[in-house]
Amino acid sequence: MILTVTLNAALDITYRVPRLRPHGTHRVTEVVERPGGKGLNVARVLASLGHRAVVTGFVGGGTGDALRRLLAESGQVTDALVPVAGTTRRTVSVVDAASGDTTQLNEPGPQVTVAEWDAFTDRYTALLRDASAVALCGSLPPGLPVGSYAQLVREAHAARVPVLLDTSGEPLRRGIAARPDLVKPNAEELAGLTGSTEPMRAARDTRRRGAHAVAASLGPDGMLLVTSEGVWRAAPPRRLSGNPTGAGDSAVAGLLSGLVEGLPWPERLARAVALSAATVRAVAAGEFDRTTYEELLPRVTVTAQQAAA
Repeated sequence: MILTVTLNAALDITYRVPRLRPHGTHRVTEVVERPGGKGLNVARVLASLGHRAVVTGFVGGGTGDALRRLLAESGQVTDALVPVAGTTRRTVSVVDAASGDTTQLNEPGPQVTVAEWDAFTDRYTALLRDASAVALCGSLPPGLPVGSYAQLVREAHAARVPVLLDTSGEPLRRGIAARPDLVKPNAEELAGLTGSTEPMRAARDTRRRGAHAVAASLGPDGMLLVTSEGVWRAAPPRRLSGNPTGAGDSAVAGLLSGLVEGLPWPERLARAVALSAATVRAVAAGEFDRTTYEELLPRVTVTAQQAAA
């Protein structure tokens, strides 16, 4: 099975309106609620690709109850979430149907105590025994130290489980020092980490800081992959309009599923780019338009770049 960790899970609420106007009153034409947070989105895409996915992290309060109920009703992934006294956050996405643009509002999440963190790490260590790979995804909730992901990376290494890290800021910096097998920042996160706005230079710098491989999201321009075996860049054949929320999470699912299946790096990258693009055409994060994915996958251009330093 593939394990995904969402320390700051959320109930994702997506509103669709004909046109979003500042200071105006809007009639919502569609409402979609989904269990959310990056790792839960990754897990749903993995399940759609035919992999057994288990989710863990923190959940609490009435919002957490609703999240777990929706998770159970979907029957897609296994719930191994750890309860906390606080309340799970909500994220609200407002999709402007006229422009295709999305406005997102993210709550901070519950305060996590030392005892709750200890309960989680016990659960995490037990789950690693049966995991073929693990993804550590998203922000840290209040109360957790910035080195929390670094600790989880080290525990995955101790269990001999390959680990992908997808976070930002200081948790990303600390996590990279623990030498994860793969990190998946976007261009802005890479720049914040390294000080370089040139993706190739920033990705190489990130490898020198400890990451074994770096898959950098470049938005509609695709992805850059820098590994010890080579460097590749991939892009979809055309740009798609829609809701980009969750596109990066689908890319993580593509990379992880390709790892577990033993695919070569270029094939993992092509899958990640096709899934990311197909997610833009889906209603909500954690989903992808399968027809679009199957159309795009054989048409994704993967180009070898200069060998990794």
